[in-house]
Amino acid sequence: MPAESQNSLTFVIRALRHRNYRLFFGGQGISLIGTWMTRIATGWLVYRLTDSAFLLGMVSFAGQLPTLVLGPFAGVWVDRLDRHRVLVVTQILSMIQSFWLALLALRGTITVADVIWLQLFQGAINAFDMPARQAFVIEMVEEREDISNAIALNSSLFNGSRLIGPTIAGLIIAGSNEGYCFLIDGISYIAVIVSLLAMRIVRRAPPRHTAGVWQELREGWQYAAGSPAIRSKHVSSIAPRRLSI
Repeated sequence: MPAESQNSLTFVIRALRHRNYRLFFGGQGISLIGTWMTRIATGWLVYRLTDSAFLLGMVSFAGQLPTLVLGPFAGVWVDRLDRHRVLVVTQILSMIQSFWLALLALRGTITVADVIWLQLFQGAINAFDMPARQAFVIEMVEEREDISNAIALNSSLFNGSRLIGPTIAGLIIAGSNEGYCFLIDGISYIAVIVSLLAMRIVRRAPPRHTAGVWQELREGWQYAAGSPAIRSKHVSSIAPRRLSI
């Protein structure tokens, strides 16, 4: 390989030099494929059971509502906690949610009400998972100049899994049952949980917060409103998005 091409490749994947991020990248790659399988299987299952576009939209709304309501408060709370431990807990809870879906679907007893409640449960998990995950990147990538590369790799990983996951889900649904997609998703969480537990984390004392949750939340809104970069639609359109995990 020419030296110039080798240097370009090294530049593109330089965040993978960091052991903790490599572990996370590998585990997350497997888990995201399972996540997309569940997303496709959930929509197919609901529409097959009800033949209702309204209920299909209701299920999707149920997954987003807890994040919308709890997200701002969860971000403040997560800042007071050990983010690594928060992620381990959220991934275990997400795994339980997927296995629960799989059990009901494979037994043939699942209803739309079951799906909605489990979507609400997953949405509440995501409200804490997303801010913890975004903040944890700084702890996984020790060198600040590699953080932007890590964010870019996360985005590439997300888009790559969005191609692979639905393809596998379609083949499984055509040949058997949506429940197997949920089952594979649950198993895929083991990869990211193992990667988190294998990390070498330097435990730091959480910063002391003298202000209350409401005050910090208000300060966050004031900062966001006063920052042109955060308000920019362009920035929000290219930022990596976290799907249900």
